[in-house]
Amino acid sequence: MKTNFQVFSKGIIDVSPFMIPVVPFGLIFGILSIDIGFSPLATMGMSLIIFGGASQIILLQLFSGGASSFIIISSVGAVNSRHLLYGAVVSEHVSDLKLIWKIVISYFLIDQAFALSNEYFKKNKDRNKYFHLIGGGVTCWIIWQSSTFLGIILGEAIPEKLGLSFAVPLTFLALLVNDFRKFINIVVIITSGFVSTLGYNYIPYKAYVIVAALTGLIVAFILTKKLKNYE
Repeated sequence: MKTNFQVFSKGIIDVSPFMIPVVPFGLIFGILSIDIGFSPLATMGMSLIIFGGASQIILLQLFSGGASSFIIISSVGAVNSRHLLYGAVVSEHVSDLKLIWKIVISYFLIDQAFALSNEYFKKNKDRNKYFHLIGGGVTCWIIWQSSTFLGIILGEAIPEKLGLSFAVPLTFLALLVNDFRKFINIVVIITSGFVSTLGYNYIPYKAYVIVAALTGLIVAFILTKKLKNYE
């Protein structure tokens, strides 16, 4: 059986190539947070507590758009709800651990670490295999916090009049590029965007993000069912 350190190191090695896109994402978050008006301490606090790239960017977007606290919290919670599924999958592999270890693992249960460690868990039955997830999660944590901190430094150096708030929607457009390969994804993206654009002025409490997301889910469900019927 491999030692804890060997499994931990394996997690670091496996996840490292996937950290390349995390760096610019963290930089953008740090820069935009300062540009919008958050203090360096609040910016680092978000990265330390939330520790979720997409949800943190959404938080900035909604905050800059004047959304209420309820909308911001519920939107961030909705985006991070996928971690409930991650936890359900991983739970069978850590059921014998003490509560403190489960809490530690849940904190580091981010997208990249989960995807790679889940495959590792399927191929390895050693009791200490969860160290692979911790290794991957810690690596992502260090990269994310470091890039956020560097973004804060750059954000404070950039003049206020330059204004970088436009980079928030551009960041999301970059994330959507791969989704344009499937017809269903295109329809869902267009529908959600249309609802969000209309709802920006007409839906109260800045809840247009939630309404647009729910509309997209409903459209995706209907289209998926329809296409399966034709197969």
